[in-house]
Amino acid sequence: MANLRNIKDRINSIKNTQKITKAMKMVAAAKVKKAENAVKASRPFTLELYEMFCWAYKETLKNKCDKIRTENNIDNFPALLEKREVKNVGLVIISSNKGLAGAYCANIVRYSLNLIKKLQNEGKNVCVYLVGQKAVPAIKNAQAQYGFEIKKTYVDILDDVNSSSAYVIASLLADDFIKGDIDSIELVTTRYKNMMTYIAESWQLLPAVTDDERVREFRNKELDDELKIKHDAHKIEPLSEFMPNLQTVLSAIVPMFITNVVYQALLEAQASELASRMTAMSAATNNASDMINTLTVEFNKVRQAKITQEITEVISGAGALN
Repeated sequence: MANLRNIKDRINSIKNTQKITKAMKMVAAAKVKKAENAVKASRPFTLELYEMFCWAYKETLKNKCDKIRTENNIDNFPALLEKREVKNVGLVIISSNKGLAGAYCANIVRYSLNLIKKLQNEGKNVCVYLVGQKAVPAIKNAQAQYGFEIKKTYVDILDDVNSSSAYVIASLLADDFIKGDIDSIELVTTRYKNMMTYIAESWQLLPAVTDDERVREFRNKELDDELKIKHDAHKIEPLSEFMPNLQTVLSAIVPMFITNVVYQALLEAQASELASRMTAMSAATNNASDMINTLTVEFNKVRQAKITQEITEVISGAGALN
C-alpha cells in the first residue's frame, strides 16, 4: 500500500510546479498580445514595400541600372538583384532562445531538415544561419548526416527583436550573396495565424522573386482577410515616374526591403513562439490539476484504508480480551 507521506509529498511537488507553469502562462499571455499587435501592425507596411519593390524592379528590366560602389554591400542593389545559377543556398533558420514552448522548436527543426534534404536532392549545397539557440543542438546533430555548413549563429537577437537586429542579419546575408558564397537566400520562420495556430514555412529573400503570383502569395501570407479587403479596395497603381531617378529610388528601397522582410520573419517567429509557450503552459497547468485530483483521491483511499485497518485491529483486540 502506498505511503501517505509519499503521496502528500508528490501532491505538494506538483502544486509547486503548477504555480510555475501558471506564472509562465500568464507571462506568455501578456507578451503574446503585444507580439501579435506588432505582427499585425507591420504586415500592411511589409506588403506595400514588397509591391513597391516589385514595381521598381520590373522597371530595371527595361532600364538597366549602372553598377555602383558602396561602403556596405546591402546598399549595392544592382549586385543584390543579379540572378545567377543557384548552386549554393543559404537558409536562415529562426527558432527561439527559450524552451517550454511545446513542439515549437521541434517543428522548426523538422521543417528545416526536410527543406535541406529537398534542396540537396536538387543538387544544391546548403549553408545554414541559425537565429536562436534552442535549435542549435538538433541542427548540429544533423550536420554530420546531411553534410551542410553552419556559417553563423545569432543568440542575442531574439532577446530584443527590432529593425536594427534585422539589419545586422540582412547585412551579413548581403555580404555573402555579393561575395558569391551563396546564390539564393531563404528564411525559415513560422507565420503567426492566431493564439492556437502557426505555420512553419520558408520565404525566398534573394534573388528577389517579383512575379504577380508571388505578390498574391505574399499578400495572402502577410495580411489577415479584413486587412486584405481594405488593401485591395484602396490600392492605387503607381505610375512609372521616378523622382529624381530610378537608381536613387532603388538604392533606398532595396536595403529597406531586405531588412524589412527579415524583421517581419523575426516578428512572426516571436509571436508564434509566445503563443506556443502560452498553450503549452496552459496544458501543463491543467495536467497538473488532473494529477493533483488523482493523487488526492488516492491519498483519501489510502488514509481511509488505514483508518479501517486500525479500527479492525482495535475491535479484534477488544474481542480477544473478552
